[in-house]
Amino acid sequence: MRKEVWFGLSILAAVIIALVIFMPAPADITNGHLGLLMLGLIVVTIMLGFPTAFTLMGMGVMFTYIAYRNMGPQLAIQQTLDLMVLRAYSVMTSDVLIAVPLFIFMGYLVERANLIERLFKSLHLAMARVPGSLAVATVITCAVFATATGIVGAVVTLMGLLAMPAMLKAGYSVKLSAGAITAGGCLGIMIPPSVLLIVYGAVAGVSVVKLYAGAFFPGIMLALLYVLYIMIVAKINPKAAPPLSPEERRVTLPEFAETVKRTISNRAVPGLIGAIKGKRNVNVPMRTLVNHLFIALLPALAFVAIMGLSYKMVTAPLPQEASGLVAMGFASDSGFDSYADSGGLQEPEVEGGLAEPAGAEAVAETAPEEAEPESVNESRPAPMAFWILLAIGTVIFALFYTIFTFARLEIFKMLLSSFFPLAIMILAVLGSIVFGLATPSEAAAMGSFGGLLLALAYRRLNLPMLRESVYLAAKTSAMVCWLFVGSSIFSAAFALLGGQEIINTWVLGMDLTPMQFLILAQIVIFLLGWPLEWTEIIVIFMPIFLPLLAHYQIDPLFFGLLVALNLQTAFLSPPVAMSAFYLKGVSPPHVTLNQIFAGMLPFMGIQIIAIVLMYMFPAIGLWLPEVLY
Repeated sequence: MRKEVWFGLSILAAVIIALVIFMPAPADITNGHLGLLMLGLIVVTIMLGFPTAFTLMGMGVMFTYIAYRNMGPQLAIQQTLDLMVLRAYSVMTSDVLIAVPLFIFMGYLVERANLIERLFKSLHLAMARVPGSLAVATVITCAVFATATGIVGAVVTLMGLLAMPAMLKAGYSVKLSAGAITAGGCLGIMIPPSVLLIVYGAVAGVSVVKLYAGAFFPGIMLALLYVLYIMIVAKINPKAAPPLSPEERRVTLPEFAETVKRTISNRAVPGLIGAIKGKRNVNVPMRTLVNHLFIALLPALAFVAIMGLSYKMVTAPLPQEASGLVAMGFASDSGFDSYADSGGLQEPEVEGGLAEPAGAEAVAETAPEEAEPESVNESRPAPMAFWILLAIGTVIFALFYTIFTFARLEIFKMLLSSFFPLAIMILAVLGSIVFGLATPSEAAAMGSFGGLLLALAYRRLNLPMLRESVYLAAKTSAMVCWLFVGSSIFSAAFALLGGQEIINTWVLGMDLTPMQFLILAQIVIFLLGWPLEWTEIIVIFMPIFLPLLAHYQIDPLFFGLLVALNLQTAFLSPPVAMSAFYLKGVSPPHVTLNQIFAGMLPFMGIQIIAIVLMYMFPAIGLWLPEVLY
């Protein structure tokens, strides 16, 4: 018999033994215990390699028939088929899931626009003086690219081809290199726009908009913790992440920059201005000088634009309260209420003849005061905080341009062509969702259009590339949708058998506090991340935890953010750490799977620290949704 079968049977035996030991001993086997057996069986079959979606569907149908078996064979079959159709229809009519194929399509377009190589090179040069600069640039590149694509396998594979050889050549340890790539590549399932958050929102009935707003700061916090760990390791053990040599940090300047640097100044702005107005620019075209001066001044121009817009906002006149003349007789709330209560078209009852219209006295009393229109639109003075911020920003930019050399100008140009287009697209998509300008589906469509524009701008848009992106997006989306259908049927069968009721009774009988329940749930999810991927955990096990949240008065939004942080481990924990296998497939032959696993363990510890920080300071995830909504 194959080793996988023995392994699966041993896991099944362990599940049954655990159920017998830990669950209340029944007088006889009930349908609820059959539901728990179904839960154990689904884990075993997934670990044996059966397709998750169709295994969920098949097992759900089989156990649904068992739940209805007392009605007779014919009625049981009819009820089971009806349940299949209703569950599939309810999933397919979900508006939330429309965003899934669009975000996936956007990710494949961005992946094929060939931005990641430029992005890594520019960030690598921009952070050349930072300890562990190559690994830090790898994490930031992974975070930006994973945010744009959300496809963990693609990010880890591409960064394995690009960053792994560069780090090994620079003398970085295999463990640190592998850990930075695999951990950074997994950030896409946490940082919005994340497909995981869409799936959780659909399962838990939580607003995807609030999930995106809540996951923004925890995702950034996790990336910063990775960067901080790498910098500490590079400081403590320079052999694991040696600093770059001067040759590796050197930036090749174009000919005109070398000329201006040699004849005028190495600082970009004074050198370009001197070349424009002086006679020493004979060999440098004026157009080139003006274009590069504009590029060099872009940060300052952006600061001026932001501060100008802020000044306009903070000095705008306050809205005037309605006084004097009012529209259509709504001067008095009480008058309007009595009018509405009387039925609208009914004539008001008046003693002594015709009544004056409501609000007439107010008009008469306030009319003379409206002869001063100039006071209505009077601007407010700017607050002191605005001027302090303006002064600090001015000093910072003055210092910045004193060290802004032509080498840094070339790095800034590289960032303009790689980092900023992706950042603008991501911010446009997230901003339109978070600020209520568009629904997630509409923002996903806008992101897909942005991906098309990026591919077109980088001359990568062609029919074969577009065809492949559409095919892969359709294939991945079909997998997600079938997974939803299967999980919906499975959860319905589990509830029909009474498995959910047994688990609820067992957990509530433990008399846990809300904090203890949260810790227990996260430990269970952490352990499930070792054999299962995040998709199975969300669609199979989240419906078990969600009914208990109301009893413990736990916000499903906060619970979802903790789960999203926790499920980073699903890609980093052996034996089903898919990111390790992605990286192993593109690594040099001397890099072993055990080295990759060992490199991922410290980053798993950082994820646990991030979860603890979220427990201790819930405002990390809840502050932004509370402010915005």
